[in-house]
Order: sequence, then C-alpha cells, then structure tokens
Amino acid sequence: MAVDAGVRRTGRSAVLGERDFGWFFVGYATSLVGSSMAPVAVAFAVLGGGGGGTELGWVMAARILPIVLVMLLGGVVADRLGSRRVMLAAEVLRCAVQGVFAGLLLTGHPPLGAMVALVAVWGLGEGVFLPSLGALVPTLVRRKERLSDANTLLGLARSVSTVAGPALAGVITAGCGPGVVLAVDAATYGVGALALARLSVIPPGTTTGSGSGAGSGAGADDREDSMLADLRNGWSAFRSRRWLWVTTVQMGLFNLLVWAPFLVLGPLTAQRELGGARAWGLVMGVYGVGAVLGGLSMLGRRPGRPLAVATVATLGWALPSASLAAGLPLGWTVAAALVAGAGSAVCGSLYASTLQRWVPAEVLARVTAFGGLGAFVLGPLGLAAAGPLADRVGVAAVLAFGAGWQLLAAAAVLAVRAVRRRGWDDGSGADAGVVEPARSTAGAG
Repeated sequence: MAVDAGVRRTGRSAVLGERDFGWFFVGYATSLVGSSMAPVAVAFAVLGGGGGGTELGWVMAARILPIVLVMLLGGVVADRLGSRRVMLAAEVLRCAVQGVFAGLLLTGHPPLGAMVALVAVWGLGEGVFLPSLGALVPTLVRRKERLSDANTLLGLARSVSTVAGPALAGVITAGCGPGVVLAVDAATYGVGALALARLSVIPPGTTTGSGSGAGSGAGADDREDSMLADLRNGWSAFRSRRWLWVTTVQMGLFNLLVWAPFLVLGPLTAQRELGGARAWGLVMGVYGVGAVLGGLSMLGRRPGRPLAVATVATLGWALPSASLAAGLPLGWTVAAALVAGAGSAVCGSLYASTLQRWVPAEVLARVTAFGGLGAFVLGPLGLAAAGPLADRVGVAAVLAFGAGWQLLAAAAVLAVRAVRRRGWDDGSGADAGVVEPARSTAGAG
C-alpha cells in the first residue's frame, strides 16, 4: 500500500525519471514516428514507379514474411547476447536500409526487385527487434510497480505514432516525394540507435553464449543443437503457463477471424456505403485517438486482476465489425472504433506487463517471440481469405461472424481460472506453471 502511494506522489509518469527508461523512451518514440511514416512512402514509391495493386502486394508481403520467419531466432539471440545489443544492431540495420532506399528514390525510380529486397531486409530487422523489446523493458525499470506505467507509455507512443506518422508522411510525400520520407525514417532509426547505445543495461548473466538455461551441454561446435535446445526451453516456458498460451490463441484467432477481415472489408464497405476513403480514414484515425485515451487512462493504475481486465477490454474489438455488418451510419462506426482503440491500449499494456512480471528474464525474449508468432502468424491468411470468402457469403456475414467470435472468445478466456485469477503477486490463484517472477532490475538473472 505504501509503495503505491509513493508512486502516486511522484506522478503517473515518474518512470520517465529513471535514466535508462527515459533515454529508451525518447529513442523508441522517435523511431516509431519514422516507422509509421515509411509504409505511406513505400506505397507511393511503388505506385509512382508504375506499379499497381499486385506489385504493392508483393512489397507489403516482403516486409511481413521476414518478421514471422525470424521472430523465434530473434528471441533466442536476444536471450543469449542481451536484448540491448540485438535491438541496437536492428536499429542500425534499419537505418542503413532506409538510407539506401531513400537514396535510390531521390536519384531515380528503383526497380521492383530492389524495393522488394530492401523492404525484406527492413522486415528482417523488425522481426529481430520485436522479441527483444519485450525482454528489455523490465531491465530498464528498477521499481517493479512502475512496469505497468512503462508499458503504458510505450503503448501511448505507438498509438500517437499511428495517428501522426501517416498524416505527416502524406504531407511530406505530396510536397517532397517518398524519398524524403524514407530519409527522415532513416534518421529516426539513428536516434533510436543512439538512445540504445547510451543505456547502462547489463544483460542477464546467463546470456554469455552458453545457451541460457538450455541444459544441453553443447559446446561451441554444437551451436545448432544448443540453439534448438534454447528454442525447446523457450517453448516449454511458454506452454507451461496456461494463461499465456490461452491468451495467445485468443489473439491469433482474433487476427485471423476479426481484425484481418475488418482491415480488408472495412475499406470496401466504406467505399460502397459510408463515403469512401475519407470515411475510412476517419474511422482509423479515431481508433488511434481511442488508443491514446486508453493509454492515458492506464497511467498510474494497476488493476488487481490484470489479465481479466485485459480480456474484458478485448470485447471492444467486436464493435467496429458489428457496426459495419449491421449497416449503421458512419457515426456509430466511428464511436465503435473509439472504444476498440481504447480497449487495444488497455489490453496491450496489461498483457505486456503481466508477461514481463511472471516470465523469468533469461527466457523472456524467447517466450515473447513465441507469443508474437502465435498472435500474428495467421494474420496473412485472414487477409488473403477475407475477400474471396466475402464474395461467397457476403461482406456483412463475414464481419458479423468476426464480431460474434470476439464476444465468445473473450467469454471463453475469462472462464479459464489461470487467466481470471492472475494477479501481480504470488498467491493469486496462479496455475502450476508459475515460477518466480522476473526481476525488473538491470542484470537480473
């Protein structure tokens, strides 16, 4: 009780006063703005070079596929070498790639093959960066009661960037061309790299190259076996926590059945019934505003049952699809997007904080990688199938099914005791897979 009161006296954003987290937040927020600008520039670079929808699809897929393919490897490497090192390398790689891409655009029209290759390397850097992010944050926050605020602030940065980045990119692209946008993106990655270089984080002592916690006895000449052992250990840590794999399955099916169809069929519905691209832009912009408001509402708050609150928040994702399926006026869909965006920020912050609190530091990057892979691997399938399925059964039917599924899935997850009873501290009705919570101080083992 006294600890919580101290947090309130120092302010809801007191975690920014911690040196390492403050530096990281500045660098990460800056690079996020560039990352959210880049897709707009890349799309117009493809279209400006004579490409069409097919070519644009190739380029978009070239970014997503490497993320899925290297995420698990990125988790292993991060647990071995330390998350800061891996993230620093990823930032430098993405800075170089976007710099080269910008140079090609500023001096002419690069061929499609070159754009595909560059975007693929960009995705490779993202796939390595993402699992490291989840493992780094607890080492930057010395007071564990501030971990939720740290994740909330990072989520807020992501939400703000999704609103500001595309709008800024559109203005710059229209006035100066996509090459300038990618040059700015490269510079923001440079800022992120500089911030990471200033951190004083000490990687866990188990990540010295021996295969943290692998227990395989592998020597230097058996590196492949050792890495496989690391993956097996990460998988064991992931599947032994019922609350973790249950919520991951929920997120994976959400992306397949709800979000992917919404992203494909939402613009189509907006074009046919709501007024076109401007209406769809309003819906997605308000979704971002909702995420910002949801993040702000979480600062300084630590609900006693974080996963239960997070799961309730996922109910909001059903509303935009339901509004479109019911043929409601634009105002209703905008309001639904606002609620869904707020829910996304709440559940994202609480899921991340719970994961970092209850998974040991030496396997956190690998567990984060398994969770990310499970959540996103079915997304591309949903994107590809939404259109053909809607042609067969109708747009409204696909969207309505997604909305209904989301409601049922949230109810099913809440019925799982390990999710419903999960708290911040031991003795909260945890399932048998729980071990000692991960320490949040730098250098924790």
